[in-house]
Amino acid sequence: MNNHFKNTILKATGATDLFEIEVIQQLWSGYGQIIRYGLEGATTNSIVVKHVKLPNEHNHPRGWNTNISHNRKLKSYQVETAWYQQWSSLCDNDCKIPNCLAFEAQGDEVLIVLEDLDAAGFPARKHAVGWDEIAACLKWLAYFHATFMGKRPDNLWETGTYWHLDTRPDELQALTDSKLKANASHIDQVLRESPFQTIVHGDAKLANFCFSQDGKHVAAVDFQYVGGGCGMKDVAYFIGSCLNEDECEAMEGKLLDYYFRQLRSAIKAKGININFTDLESNWHEMFPFAWTDFHRFLKGWSPGHWKINSYSEQIAQEVIEKLNA
Repeated sequence: MNNHFKNTILKATGATDLFEIEVIQQLWSGYGQIIRYGLEGATTNSIVVKHVKLPNEHNHPRGWNTNISHNRKLKSYQVETAWYQQWSSLCDNDCKIPNCLAFEAQGDEVLIVLEDLDAAGFPARKHAVGWDEIAACLKWLAYFHATFMGKRPDNLWETGTYWHLDTRPDELQALTDSKLKANASHIDQVLRESPFQTIVHGDAKLANFCFSQDGKHVAAVDFQYVGGGCGMKDVAYFIGSCLNEDECEAMEGKLLDYYFRQLRSAIKAKGININFTDLESNWHEMFPFAWTDFHRFLKGWSPGHWKINSYSEQIAQEVIEKLNA
């Protein structure tokens, strides 16, 4: 870390010095690191720093090394900076995110200094989950979507999610499912024309949730693909990130019912003037479209991926049949 960035952190935290504790993870395709630092002389013992540094060579794990891919990543870091600058303060404890302590850009590097969620009471990461953890994440999503219901995503992605059709022409071109390919734009249009638009997290997978020790409370991280959209995109993507196809099929009704109960409570708690019956009805209808939208991306991006299964194929077929009826 250069001295300018180090001084930015010391000034923001009031620390006299800092030291690296651990590299939490490498950023996708070698675009930097997320690092936990210890602090000396500060009121808090540690912080987490997202340090983006553009690589000299693009090295995508699945071979998608194109200018489109590179420019999408560049914009994603601009969006994440805008998120913490302009939007993150609207999130409360019902959709907890790390407090942003500072951000700085210099040349081809970006620094985002964040509250350490481990120290804030969310030290657990889950690779497998039970009902308590799933319910906590669905509640987080419901309150997040309620918080931003009807808001224009200024300086974020106009349409959130990392798999949005307009940002994935290479993957669409590679898609060999001719029916899905032919209907991709129509599926995207249906989702964009839902009268109930909010701001979506855009990458609400299990790995981006940090849990309390008992698994009943969560905070979320990684806002590179936050932007406008139908909340069902987050819900469908989250469910697919932590359950297998049999569980998805068996639990779909229970999961959606719980999410909508939480969304109703959140809308009421925040005093949002909206016809909830119409919202729930529309988003129920949008759920299979949101599922199919991600399925379209996945089949073009990684045709052998484990998430491509009979449940997803069945949903996609039903959506296509409905569009062409």
